[in-house]
Amino acid sequence: MIKAVFFDIDGTLLSFNTHKIPSSTEKAIEKLKSKGIKVIVSTGRSINSLDHIKYLDFDGFITFNGGYCITKECDLLFRKGIHEADIASLIQHAEKNQVSFSLMSEKEISIFQVTPEITAMYQQVNLPIPQQRSYTDFDMGSVLQTNIFIQPEEQDEFMTTIMPNSVASRWTPLFADVNPIGQSKQVGIDVFTQHFNIDLSQTMAFGDGGNDITMLKHTAYGIAMGNANPEVKEIADYITDDVDNDGIYNALAHFEVI
Repeated sequence: MIKAVFFDIDGTLLSFNTHKIPSSTEKAIEKLKSKGIKVIVSTGRSINSLDHIKYLDFDGFITFNGGYCITKECDLLFRKGIHEADIASLIQHAEKNQVSFSLMSEKEISIFQVTPEITAMYQQVNLPIPQQRSYTDFDMGSVLQTNIFIQPEEQDEFMTTIMPNSVASRWTPLFADVNPIGQSKQVGIDVFTQHFNIDLSQTMAFGDGGNDITMLKHTAYGIAMGNANPEVKEIADYITDDVDNDGIYNALAHFEVI
């Protein structure tokens, strides 16, 4: 019996086309809630970028790819930040090589230059561009995640030489999500299954991007959206329809969870 379902946001709950949650997904979540099944968001987004989905009354939020886990009552269950040396190295490298990036904490998302890459990212997720700020008053110890605009083929060398205490994952070719080594959505799932006393055999997860792979492999049933990246579909237990074609509802009905 499924007792908890974990949902990625962009490309899974939210359509990239409409920037809305499909009505079928809303109905599916309502049915899950009515059966006492926990519904938990699992995203690379900041905790402060979720206001437009909270109306669905999720039981918890895994944010920053597992780095900040909080219940709907705002009880903090887990927090882990990026090593300060990696942030200092990133800033130094970016200034010399004109690399675009953002730094994310539970309080704010900070950008230091509005570039075409940053503009494209915020357009893709339909969020306003954060206010530009200076390095001088920034708290290096507050960073939970950074988004770095480098090409996929540059990623391995960059992480080895510039941010050796961190790990990168992707859900878009535009940029990499960077978090502390050992951190992933899998960590967040373990936090919540322990909190709610739920066994992994009673879990299901939905995702579409590279940062969802650990989550889909870790839960008992890992569901890839029809619009998922090829590498996500390869490891999934089941491939459902696109987010815009009732993918979440159809998969939950297929497995007789609703």
